[in-house]
Amino acid sequence: MSCPGNLSEQPLAQLRYLSREEAEALEKELLEDYRFGWQQLIEIWGHACALAVTKAFPLAALPRKQPTVLVVCGPEKNGAIGLVCARHLRVFEYEPTIFYPKRSPTPVYQDFTTQCEKMDIPFLSYLPTEVQLINDAYNVVIDAILGVDAEPEQVKEPYTGILATLKQIRIPIVSLDVPSGWDVEAGSSEGLSPDVLVSLAAPKLCAARFLGRLHFVAGRFLPYDVQKKFELNLPEYPGTECVVSL
Repeated sequence: MSCPGNLSEQPLAQLRYLSREEAEALEKELLEDYRFGWQQLIEIWGHACALAVTKAFPLAALPRKQPTVLVVCGPEKNGAIGLVCARHLRVFEYEPTIFYPKRSPTPVYQDFTTQCEKMDIPFLSYLPTEVQLINDAYNVVIDAILGVDAEPEQVKEPYTGILATLKQIRIPIVSLDVPSGWDVEAGSSEGLSPDVLVSLAAPKLCAARFLGRLHFVAGRFLPYDVQKKFELNLPEYPGTECVVSL
Protein backbone atom coordinates (compact mmCIF):
# COMPACT_ATOMS: atom_id res chain seq x y z
CA MET A 1 0.00 0.00 0.00
CA SER A 2 1.27 3.48 -0.84
CA CYS A 3 2.29 5.81 1.93
CA PRO A 4 -0.25 8.67 2.24
CA GLY A 5 2.58 11.19 2.32
CA ASN A 6 3.52 10.26 -1.26
CA LEU A 7 0.06 10.17 -2.82
CA SER A 8 0.35 13.54 -4.55
CA GLU A 9 3.81 12.72 -5.95
CA GLN A 10 2.46 10.60 -8.81
CA PRO A 11 4.16 11.86 -12.00
CA LEU A 12 2.02 14.17 -14.11
CA ALA A 13 2.93 12.12 -17.18
CA GLN A 14 0.61 9.36 -15.95
CA LEU A 15 -2.38 11.67 -15.88
CA ARG A 16 -4.75 11.88 -18.83
CA TYR A 17 -5.38 15.41 -20.06
CA LEU A 18 -8.74 15.66 -21.80
CA SER A 19 -9.63 17.35 -25.05
CA ARG A 20 -12.89 19.32 -25.29
CA GLU A 21 -14.54 16.37 -27.04
CA GLU A 22 -13.39 13.93 -24.36
CA ALA A 23 -14.51 16.22 -21.52
CA GLU A 24 -17.95 16.55 -23.11
CA ALA A 25 -18.19 12.78 -23.63
CA LEU A 26 -17.26 12.12 -20.00
CA GLU A 27 -19.89 14.56 -18.76
CA LYS A 28 -22.50 13.04 -21.09
CA GLU A 29 -21.72 9.58 -19.72
CA LEU A 30 -22.21 10.78 -16.14
CA LEU A 31 -25.53 12.44 -16.99
CA GLU A 32 -27.03 9.83 -19.30
CA ASP A 33 -25.56 6.46 -18.32
CA TYR A 34 -24.91 6.99 -14.61
CA ARG A 35 -27.95 9.24 -14.09
CA PHE A 36 -26.13 11.99 -12.28
CA GLY A 37 -28.25 15.14 -12.17
CA TRP A 38 -26.96 18.43 -13.57
CA GLN A 39 -27.55 20.15 -10.24
CA GLN A 40 -25.82 17.27 -8.48
CA LEU A 41 -22.66 17.60 -10.59
CA ILE A 42 -22.48 21.36 -10.08
CA GLU A 43 -22.90 20.87 -6.32
CA ILE A 44 -20.13 18.24 -6.21
CA TRP A 45 -17.75 20.45 -8.18
CA GLY A 46 -18.59 23.65 -6.31
CA HIS A 47 -18.01 21.96 -2.95
CA ALA A 48 -14.69 20.52 -4.17
CA CYS A 49 -13.58 23.94 -5.44
CA ALA A 50 -14.33 25.49 -2.06
CA LEU A 51 -12.26 22.78 -0.36
CA ALA A 52 -9.38 23.48 -2.75
CA VAL A 53 -9.54 27.18 -1.85
CA THR A 54 -9.36 26.32 1.87
CA LYS A 55 -6.25 24.22 1.21
CA ALA A 56 -4.53 26.84 -0.92
CA PHE A 57 -5.53 29.77 1.31
CA PRO A 58 -6.22 28.61 4.90
CA LEU A 59 -8.09 31.11 7.06
CA ALA A 60 -5.17 31.48 9.46
CA ALA A 61 -2.76 32.30 6.62
CA LEU A 62 -4.79 35.00 4.85
CA PRO A 63 -2.98 38.36 4.73
CA ARG A 64 -6.06 40.42 5.60
CA LYS A 65 -7.90 40.46 8.90
CA GLN A 66 -11.21 39.80 7.15
CA PRO A 67 -11.29 36.52 5.18
CA THR A 68 -12.71 38.18 2.07
CA VAL A 69 -12.96 36.38 -1.28
CA LEU A 70 -14.32 37.74 -4.56
CA VAL A 71 -16.09 35.16 -6.74
CA VAL A 72 -16.58 36.31 -10.34
CA CYS A 73 -19.23 34.20 -12.09
CA GLY A 74 -20.00 33.79 -15.77
CA PRO A 75 -23.40 32.94 -17.28
CA GLU A 76 -22.93 29.21 -17.84
CA LYS A 77 -21.78 26.10 -15.94
CA ASN A 78 -18.60 27.60 -14.49
CA GLY A 79 -20.60 30.50 -13.07
CA ALA A 80 -23.01 28.11 -11.35
CA ILE A 81 -20.06 26.19 -9.89
CA GLY A 82 -18.75 29.52 -8.62
CA LEU A 83 -22.05 30.21 -6.86
CA VAL A 84 -21.90 26.84 -5.10
CA CYS A 85 -18.25 27.42 -4.24
CA ALA A 86 -19.14 30.78 -2.66
CA ARG A 87 -21.90 29.20 -0.57
CA HIS A 88 -19.58 26.54 0.80
CA LEU A 89 -16.86 29.11 1.50
CA ARG A 90 -19.42 31.00 3.58
CA VAL A 91 -20.09 27.80 5.55
CA PHE A 92 -16.31 27.44 6.01
CA GLU A 93 -16.28 30.93 7.61
CA TYR A 94 -14.83 32.87 4.70
CA GLU A 95 -16.52 36.08 3.59
CA PRO A 96 -17.32 35.69 -0.12
CA THR A 97 -18.70 38.43 -2.33
CA ILE A 98 -20.11 37.52 -5.75
CA PHE A 99 -19.97 39.44 -9.00
CA TYR A 100 -22.49 37.87 -11.39
CA PRO A 101 -23.12 40.42 -14.16
CA LYS A 102 -25.32 38.31 -16.48
CA ARG A 103 -27.55 36.03 -14.45
CA SER A 104 -28.68 32.89 -16.19
CA PRO A 105 -32.42 32.31 -16.70
CA THR A 106 -31.87 28.56 -16.15
CA PRO A 107 -34.00 27.57 -13.12
CA VAL A 108 -31.27 25.51 -11.44
CA TYR A 109 -28.84 28.43 -11.70
CA GLN A 110 -31.48 30.72 -10.26
CA ASP A 111 -31.80 28.29 -7.34
CA PHE A 112 -28.06 28.54 -6.65
CA THR A 113 -28.34 32.33 -6.74
CA THR A 114 -31.24 32.29 -4.27
CA GLN A 115 -29.29 30.04 -1.91
CA CYS A 116 -26.43 32.57 -1.84
CA GLU A 117 -28.82 35.47 -1.30
CA LYS A 118 -30.55 33.65 1.55
CA MET A 119 -27.15 33.15 3.19
CA ASP A 120 -26.56 36.92 3.04
CA ILE A 121 -23.68 36.65 0.59
CA PRO A 122 -23.38 40.10 -1.01
CA PHE A 123 -23.58 40.57 -4.79
CA LEU A 124 -21.66 43.43 -6.42
CA SER A 125 -23.58 45.58 -8.88
CA TYR A 126 -20.36 46.33 -10.78
CA LEU A 127 -16.69 45.35 -10.77
CA PRO A 128 -14.38 48.26 -9.88
CA THR A 129 -12.13 49.15 -12.79
CA GLU A 130 -9.69 50.68 -10.32
CA VAL A 131 -7.57 47.64 -9.66
CA GLN A 132 -6.27 48.88 -6.31
CA LEU A 133 -9.79 48.74 -4.87
CA ILE A 134 -9.90 45.00 -5.58
CA ASN A 135 -6.39 44.47 -4.23
CA ASP A 136 -7.27 46.28 -1.02
CA ALA A 137 -10.65 44.62 -0.43
CA TYR A 138 -10.01 40.91 -1.05
CA ASN A 139 -7.50 38.17 -0.27
CA VAL A 140 -8.16 36.15 -3.42
CA VAL A 141 -10.31 36.18 -6.56
CA ILE A 142 -12.07 33.06 -7.83
CA ASP A 143 -12.35 32.93 -11.61
CA ALA A 144 -15.62 31.12 -12.36
CA ILE A 145 -16.24 33.05 -15.57
CA LEU A 146 -15.60 30.94 -18.65
CA GLY A 147 -15.25 27.18 -18.93
CA VAL A 148 -14.69 24.27 -21.29
CA ASP A 149 -17.29 25.49 -23.78
CA ALA A 150 -15.88 29.00 -24.20
CA GLU A 151 -14.06 30.07 -27.37
CA PRO A 152 -11.59 32.81 -26.36
CA GLU A 153 -11.99 34.71 -29.63
CA GLN A 154 -15.77 34.85 -29.15
CA VAL A 155 -15.73 36.36 -25.65
CA LYS A 156 -17.75 39.59 -25.53
CA GLU A 157 -18.56 42.31 -23.03
CA PRO A 158 -18.90 42.45 -20.13
CA TYR A 159 -16.40 39.59 -19.92
CA THR A 160 -13.66 41.14 -22.05
CA GLY A 161 -13.62 44.13 -19.70
CA ILE A 162 -13.71 41.90 -16.62
CA LEU A 163 -10.75 39.86 -17.87
CA ALA A 164 -8.82 43.04 -18.68
CA THR A 165 -9.33 44.21 -15.08
CA LEU A 166 -8.47 40.87 -13.50
CA LYS A 167 -5.25 40.61 -15.52
CA GLN A 168 -3.98 43.66 -13.63
CA ILE A 169 -4.73 42.63 -10.04
CA ARG A 170 -1.91 41.64 -7.68
CA ILE A 171 -3.85 39.29 -5.40
CA PRO A 172 -4.00 35.56 -6.24
CA ILE A 173 -6.52 34.12 -8.68
CA VAL A 174 -8.05 30.64 -8.44
CA SER A 175 -9.41 29.41 -11.79
CA LEU A 176 -12.08 26.71 -11.98
CA ASP A 177 -11.37 24.01 -14.58
CA VAL A 178 -10.13 26.29 -17.40
CA PRO A 179 -8.56 29.72 -16.77
CA SER A 180 -10.81 32.32 -18.37
CA GLY A 181 -9.53 33.46 -21.74
CA TRP A 182 -7.79 30.13 -22.39
CA ASP A 183 -8.66 27.66 -25.12
CA VAL A 184 -9.50 24.36 -23.42
CA GLU A 185 -6.89 22.55 -25.50
CA ALA A 186 -4.27 25.07 -26.63
CA GLY A 187 -4.21 27.33 -23.59
CA SER A 188 -3.53 31.04 -24.15
CA SER A 189 -1.07 33.78 -23.43
CA GLU A 190 -3.95 36.28 -23.56
CA GLY A 191 -6.07 34.86 -20.74
CA LEU A 192 -5.73 35.04 -16.97
CA SER A 193 -2.62 33.72 -15.20
CA PRO A 194 -4.02 32.03 -12.10
CA ASP A 195 -1.98 31.06 -9.07
CA VAL A 196 -4.21 28.04 -8.47
CA LEU A 197 -6.10 25.80 -10.92
CA VAL A 198 -8.86 23.39 -9.88
CA SER A 199 -9.46 20.80 -12.61
CA LEU A 200 -12.95 19.32 -12.48
CA ALA A 201 -13.19 15.52 -12.94
CA ALA A 202 -9.84 15.45 -14.79
CA PRO A 203 -7.36 18.00 -16.16
CA LYS A 204 -8.01 19.44 -19.60
CA LEU A 205 -5.25 19.66 -22.23
CA CYS A 206 -4.65 23.35 -21.48
CA ALA A 207 -3.68 22.45 -17.89
CA ALA A 208 -0.35 21.15 -19.22
CA ARG A 209 0.53 24.83 -19.78
CA PHE A 210 -0.44 25.90 -16.25
CA LEU A 211 2.56 27.44 -14.47
CA GLY A 212 0.93 28.51 -11.20
CA ARG A 213 1.56 27.52 -7.61
CA LEU A 214 -0.97 24.74 -7.06
CA HIS A 215 -2.99 22.45 -9.33
CA PHE A 216 -5.83 20.50 -7.73
CA VAL A 217 -7.93 17.75 -9.30
CA ALA A 218 -11.51 17.22 -8.11
CA GLY A 219 -12.43 13.84 -9.53
CA ARG A 220 -12.73 11.40 -6.68
CA PHE A 221 -16.48 11.04 -7.19
CA LEU A 222 -16.00 9.56 -10.67
CA PRO A 223 -17.15 5.92 -10.88
CA TYR A 224 -14.26 3.54 -11.38
CA ASP A 225 -15.59 2.27 -14.73
CA VAL A 226 -15.67 5.85 -16.05
CA GLN A 227 -12.10 6.41 -14.93
CA LYS A 228 -11.09 3.19 -16.64
CA LYS A 229 -13.01 3.86 -19.87
CA PHE A 230 -11.41 7.29 -20.33
CA GLU A 231 -8.00 6.04 -19.09
CA LEU A 232 -7.79 8.96 -16.67
CA ASN A 233 -5.06 7.53 -14.42
CA LEU A 234 -6.13 9.88 -11.65
CA PRO A 235 -3.88 10.22 -8.61
CA GLU A 236 -4.85 8.51 -5.40
CA TYR A 237 -6.77 10.64 -2.95
CA PRO A 238 -5.51 10.53 0.65
CA GLY A 239 -7.97 9.53 3.36
CA THR A 240 -11.42 10.89 2.63
CA GLU A 241 -10.23 13.87 0.56
CA CYS A 242 -12.23 14.74 -2.57
CA VAL A 243 -9.51 16.99 -4.02
CA VAL A 244 -5.82 16.28 -4.41
CA SER A 245 -2.89 18.55 -5.22
CA LEU A 246 -0.67 17.38 -8.04
